[in-house]
Amino acid sequence: MVLDTLGDALKNVFKKLTGSVHISEKLLDEIIKEIQRALLSSDVNVQFVFRLTKTIKERGLNEQPPTGVTPKEHIIKIVYEELVTLFGKEKKGITITKEKNKPFIIMLVGLFGAGKTTTIGKLAKYYAQRGNKVAVVGLDVHRPAAHLQLQQIAEKLSIDSYVDGKQKDPLKLWKANEKTLQSYDVVLVDTAGRDALSKDLVKEISSVSKTIQPQETLLVLSADIGQAAEKQATMFHESCNVTGVIISKLDGTAKGGGSLSACAVTGAPIVFIGVGERPEDIEVFNPEGFVGRLLGLGDLETLLEKARGLVNEEDAEDLKKRMLKGDFNLLDLYEQMSTMKKMGPLNKIAEMIPGMGGMNIPKEMLEGQQDKMDSWKFILDSCTQQELEEPELIGRQRLERIAEGSGQSITDIRGLLKQYKQSKKIMKMMKGENPEKLMKKFSGAGQKIKFK
Repeated sequence: MVLDTLGDALKNVFKKLTGSVHISEKLLDEIIKEIQRALLSSDVNVQFVFRLTKTIKERGLNEQPPTGVTPKEHIIKIVYEELVTLFGKEKKGITITKEKNKPFIIMLVGLFGAGKTTTIGKLAKYYAQRGNKVAVVGLDVHRPAAHLQLQQIAEKLSIDSYVDGKQKDPLKLWKANEKTLQSYDVVLVDTAGRDALSKDLVKEISSVSKTIQPQETLLVLSADIGQAAEKQATMFHESCNVTGVIISKLDGTAKGGGSLSACAVTGAPIVFIGVGERPEDIEVFNPEGFVGRLLGLGDLETLLEKARGLVNEEDAEDLKKRMLKGDFNLLDLYEQMSTMKKMGPLNKIAEMIPGMGGMNIPKEMLEGQQDKMDSWKFILDSCTQQELEEPELIGRQRLERIAEGSGQSITDIRGLLKQYKQSKKIMKMMKGENPEKLMKKFSGAGQKIKFK
């Protein structure tokens, strides 16, 4: 995955930088070569890479650090800012507005294999979780069983779908359901694809677009096409009036850096990224947060965005404090893990927590935690209130009693206690810190750097 390969490489660059005593032109050249290797291995266009690293070097040599900021801190800030610019600079979200008797229509376009239909399911879940009444419409009348795939996805999510396997005219299918669709807040429209952007495809999409008048036309591009994303994004943008791009399958390829950086320069902003196979594995693309995760700085904004719809607003806002307070017991640990479990795999969520992405947390500590949650609940139910509040009291006799009461092994209980101690140790390292200041825990950089 691009976050793994590119992120690990860039974190190593930062460690080399922060481990140095002085910032010299020779060190800057070494760092720039490491950045070049990291970006090129993630399939970022070579011209983009050299343009970016040239800017980093020029700024590093010519800019004077602000008062109170060391040269080392200033270089870190420059690298961060230029990477954010490479991947699009600003977040381009979609604001849902609904006119009277007209839903907010989002039409998805793209070639075969890009993942349009799967992405529609993810968007449907995303908007439904945020309180919208959502429907999906299948206007891909050419691909065999396209309507069945969309219908099955919608049924699993309890979302209304409007499809017709017999109708071969997408405009007639739309008009047959147009009046009914007026009662929805958000309508997601699946369209036909081709092996390549042909005149027939452009003509059909243009005709559909003119009829349904979508507020947003989003191009779905598969991350594994790498730099070819630029050509596709440009062609669709010019032919179909694309308003934004969704990069799908970003979790399964190291070439994602190419597609992300290529799209950023087309003028059609990346608005969502697909980061997994599950319906909830979609994120609003935020270049600042994305780069923050690559560098181990975290991405609290995306973390809290994932929490919305899964927990109430008060709990979502409290989540940040609970993660950073450092003083918690077994019940707190279980509640935090349960909340995080709803938002996705814990190893993906952990990289969004400021400071954690840069700490060498053992992968085994994060992987497979979902499977342990039921076992943990049985163990906690067999603990006394005092044991839950003061886990340090649990010795051999208590272990045996809890094991007998919960039906779990002593090894499982020791595993939970080990997890608790490790988590508490990590949280204590971050206790009381402002998320921006957590940079210091990873890199040794000062607290005056503002990543905005």
